[in-house]
This record gives sequence, structure tokens and C-alpha cells, in this order.
Amino acid sequence: MAEAFLGVDVGTGSARAGLFDRDGRLLASAKRPIRLWREDPDVFEQSSDDIWQAICDSVREALAIAGLSREDVRGLGFDATCSLVVLDGGCQPLTVSASGDHTRNVIVWMDHRALEQTARINATGHPVLRYVGGKISPEMETPKLLWLKERLPQTYRQAGHFFDLADFLSFRATGSLARSVCTLTCKWTYLAHERRFDADYFRAIGLDDLAAEGFARIGTQVVDIATPLGEGLTEAAAAELGLVPGTPVGASLIDAHAGGVGTVGGATMTGSHADPTEELAFIMGTSSCTMTLTREPAFVDGVWGPYHGAMIPGFWLLEGGQSAYGAALDYLVQLHPAYPAAGKAAQAAGLAVLDYLERRAIEMAGSLEEAAFLGADLTVVPEFLGNRSPEADPHARGAICGLTLASSEESLVRLFVATLSALCYGTCQIVEANRAKGLKLGTIVASGGAARSALLRRLLADATGLSVALPETGEPVLLGSAMVGAVAGGAYRDLRDAAGKMCRAGDVLTPALGAVADFHAAKFEAYRLLQRCERETRAIMAPYSRR
Repeated sequence: MAEAFLGVDVGTGSARAGLFDRDGRLLASAKRPIRLWREDPDVFEQSSDDIWQAICDSVREALAIAGLSREDVRGLGFDATCSLVVLDGGCQPLTVSASGDHTRNVIVWMDHRALEQTARINATGHPVLRYVGGKISPEMETPKLLWLKERLPQTYRQAGHFFDLADFLSFRATGSLARSVCTLTCKWTYLAHERRFDADYFRAIGLDDLAAEGFARIGTQVVDIATPLGEGLTEAAAAELGLVPGTPVGASLIDAHAGGVGTVGGATMTGSHADPTEELAFIMGTSSCTMTLTREPAFVDGVWGPYHGAMIPGFWLLEGGQSAYGAALDYLVQLHPAYPAAGKAAQAAGLAVLDYLERRAIEMAGSLEEAAFLGADLTVVPEFLGNRSPEADPHARGAICGLTLASSEESLVRLFVATLSALCYGTCQIVEANRAKGLKLGTIVASGGAARSALLRRLLADATGLSVALPETGEPVLLGSAMVGAVAGGAYRDLRDAAGKMCRAGDVLTPALGAVADFHAAKFEAYRLLQRCERETRAIMAPYSRR
């Protein structure tokens, strides 16, 4: 009988399922889109029922592609975005929407409706905020809970359960109300190193009722990542997924953290095992996340954490990120007048548009190494959803300097390269903040769809001055969740043991020196100048803002 482990990843726009063997090799994968409602620039909603159906369809298809039977799946792990799911006392969806539609019961991670509540929470200066980089983000759950209490009080009163999406999925699969230390610590202000919520914090910010209830609606049983939940898959969930009842399910992960699990601490190309504290896991998606592990707690302003045991047991985690990454790149290139023509040219060449623009950039520059210079005359600050790290400023906005009336494909390529470089400079600022606190980083291990771009990896290495490695697998996020399933199923002792067997490093790029390094130093200075200019102009116009 074959042996496989199933990872399920729910991102912003799709649900994916991946089957891996005991050595971490992908056997098959499948994906389905999930619906996203956007009623306002700051409001994003989804449906937990829609997400679950997409998962079920993906799992069944992946099994069929792999030619495996349901008995071959020995363990299952989930990861998902840090979105807020609301259920009533009967575990049915409860609306989070002004529309009143109960189908829409998920506040998506990038929803910024709770900006006012976030500001009030930060104004308390409560000591708990020290463990989220000094300031809480509107992308975390306590500001969203406070928004629900104040703006949708009926939903708040009727709610029986508030879940992080990853915990909801494990609940739907097993019936267990246990929450993962990953989700509660990183997004709900759970103090994992003390194994408790701070009731005083909840009273101070206006969520005293949750404290008075003993936190029953947000989780009283908190377990380590990959802990087997309940009695495995319930009969109902197994029937929906096409799996065997009782299949072990491990406590879940946030999606970026699954990417971290699937990349750091694995076998290097020489066969030795990397020191996870010297690697920065960098997960590139709609947003980006950086994951840095330390053996002792380190406090970095504007970088979330330190979180104990929130990714790899026994280590502290620092989590940075850029709220708009792939989303920022897509947004900017689609604004350019030459984008429709580039789309047709890409289709004719059998390429995605961004892949086509990368190929054109290398052609125009003459080499991968010289491509950065194409963006010399354009400086971009792509902070369209604020600055998550290291400034923790959700009000930050994007800016471009150097625009002309050019509308050619060549000018689109230059904008494309300048935006890629700018995303790398945002990552540079996170690396600098970590280094300022004494963290010694040697390698960035990149994952996510954008990590397959040779141009982006080259720019990232040259901009940060760090080596950039790819994991061997093309699906490290799915692998991270499958590793959770492997540990829950008893194949490995813990996640570090699983990493040593299932994770391996792939190609490594080292940073360029000389003229290329000098160019990035100058361009980074220009980036920071434009960033400061955006802050100053925003402050000047703040009294007149109608947002």
C-alpha cells in the first residue's frame, strides 16, 4: 500500500490540495478558486462554506491525479490565511457583512475596516503590544472583533465561535475546538510563552466580555502545531473529502508559516542540515511574509513577535511582511497603457504576462544581472495597503517618481523592473530592522509563486546583500501543511524531524558586487527618500482627507 500525506492550503484566491510522499516529493496537486467580495477599498469578505467546498473538490481531484486510494492518505494538515471566521451557537455561518448575508461570514486577512479600532488599541500602550512589534495591525483579529462588537453588535452577540480560518478548517474536519498555538499567538495576542491570554489587555481595549467568558468563544484549548486533533476526520468530513474516517489531522498553520515550515531547517545541497536561525524564510504571494527564528526572544519594532513556538517548536518567531506584494505588482503593470498589448503578445508567446515582461527585460538589458538598470529613472514605493513592517503604518500609501508620457512596451518593462526592485527594498528594510537587533542572517529562502522568477531572486540577492535560495520543492506551503499531517500521522517525531527528511534546498544565488551593488545602494537611498516624501505630503494633507 502506498503512503502519502495531504497538505491543504487556502490562500486569498484559491484552495489547493497537495499529496506528498514520506520524502517530501510532490505526487499530485489540484486547486479551485474561492469567491471574494469587495464592497469598499478596505472591506474584503469570503464564505467558509465556499472555501470548504473548494477544498473538498481539490482533495478529490488530487487523489485522482495521483492514482491513490483514500486509504493511502496517512495524515492531513491545513494552512490558511489569517482571516476571521464567525459561526453562531449552532456552528452555522453568521454574517460579518453590512449586507446581512450570512454566506459572507469571513473577514479576509487584508480587510482594513478596523483602522479606527486599531488606532484606539495602540493608543492604550498595553504591554501585550510589545509582542506584536509595538503596534497591533488591522490585519490581526482583536481589532476586527472590536469592530464587530461596535458596528455589527447583533452578529457579535449571536456569535458562538470566532475562529482563525486555519482553526476553522481543522474544526470542520475533526469537530475539535482546539486552536493552534500558531494562529492564536500570531493573530489573537495569545502569550504562548505564558500559555495564556492577558485578560487585562482585553478589558483595556473594550473586549472585556470575552475575558469574562473565560475566552470560550475564541479558544480555551491551545495546542502545539501538528498535535493530532480529536479522533481524526469525522464521518461527515471524510465523506465530503473522499478520505477515510479517523485519518489523523494535525493542528493547523497560517499559510505563510506553512511556507516557513516547508523551507527552513531542511537538508542543504551538501546534505547537512541548515541552522534555522540563520535563514530568513520569505513567502511571496498577494502579500509577503518574512519569518525569522531565534533561540531567545528578540524585540524588533514594527516586526510582529516574538512568538514562542508559533512555527517551529522550541524557537521564537519574528514575522515581518509587506501587505501588498504580488498585488502591488499586478496593480501597477495593469495601469500602464501598454498592458493590453503586452497581454496579447504574452498570449501569442504562450506565457503569462509577468513572465513575458521578465523575458523582455532580460532581452532589453542584455543579461539577467544588468536588468536592474532598466528601472534607474523610475522610483516606486508600492505600499498600497500600508507599511506592515517595519513601520507598522497601515495608512502609508504608494508613490512613483519619474513618470513620463511614454506608453510603449519598453516603458512598461521599465516600470515592471522598477516595481520588482522596490518590493526588494521593502524587504531590505525588514532585514535591516532584524540586523539592528543583532540577528545574523545569511540566507533568504524564498517561496511562493513569485519566487520562481529568476529576475526577482537576482534583484532580491543584489538589493539585500544576502544569498537567496530556492527550496527543492516547487510547493513549499503545501509541503509545510503535509508535514503537519506527517507528524500527526506518526511518520515523524516533530516538525524539525520532518524538515530533516522532507525539506531540501535547491538553487542558490549569491549577491553581485561592484557596479550592481553600487546601483542598488543608490536606488535604495532614492526609495527611502520617496518614502519619506509620501509620509510628509500625507501629513500636510491629512486635515483635508475625506477617506
